[in-house]
Amino acid sequence: MSVFEHLLETKASKGAGYLVLVDPDRWDIDELELFINKINVSGADGIMVGNSLTLGEGEQQMMKRIQEIATLPVILFPGNVNQLSPHVDAVFYLSVISGRNPQFLIGDQVQAAPAVRHLGLEPISTAYMLIESGRVTTAEFVSGSKPIPRDKDEIAIAHALAADYLGFKFIYLEAGSGAKYSVTPQMVKAVTSYTDVPVIVGGGIHTPEVAGALVKAGASFVVTGNVLENPDNSHLMEAFAKAIHKS
Repeated sequence: MSVFEHLLETKASKGAGYLVLVDPDRWDIDELELFINKINVSGADGIMVGNSLTLGEGEQQMMKRIQEIATLPVILFPGNVNQLSPHVDAVFYLSVISGRNPQFLIGDQVQAAPAVRHLGLEPISTAYMLIESGRVTTAEFVSGSKPIPRDKDEIAIAHALAADYLGFKFIYLEAGSGAKYSVTPQMVKAVTSYTDVPVIVGGGIHTPEVAGALVKAGASFVVTGNVLENPDNSHLMEAFAKAIHKS
């Protein structure tokens, strides 16, 4: 079964899926191994690996170790082509459709395509939409993209429809790492009322209650990242999984 098929099956069987984003640069190897083992038993449905900047020295070894330990699919969430790795099961093949920077719309994708084929990675085409989050995020700064205003649902709908008509497999509504505010349930509901393409929502999701509200609004997958980097919050993974799966 492909990772894409696994994700669709997760959505069908559980109503929605939970993905945990891991930034290898933020962990030493011992802490990372402990964290991945916690994810394995948390009820999460997959592990995303990556960040908005080039990973630090030794990143390939860290990613290899993640794949060795993980009992869940490992999906690369790349910030640039330099992050491509053979040590993942699939890659979200992102196009930043909310921006107008050609590098992140198609340039990096063309450059990455031969490497993705050579490495034998499963590409999952994903329309990436940056949404205003109350502060400038790394993703916004690095991509040179102006985010969609968080209260302009009609703009998000138009972009989502374009993604649908272009054949993307997923739509990713992203407030960004360290976002002050998450994407609103109202925007998720608006987007999912116009397209059947599964919608992933990430950024600024700090509580299981917010995650559950996003699923009730129509999100197919919810991603958490920064909130779990505090060791005191690791117990939240199980609560996030339960909130997302029961919503």
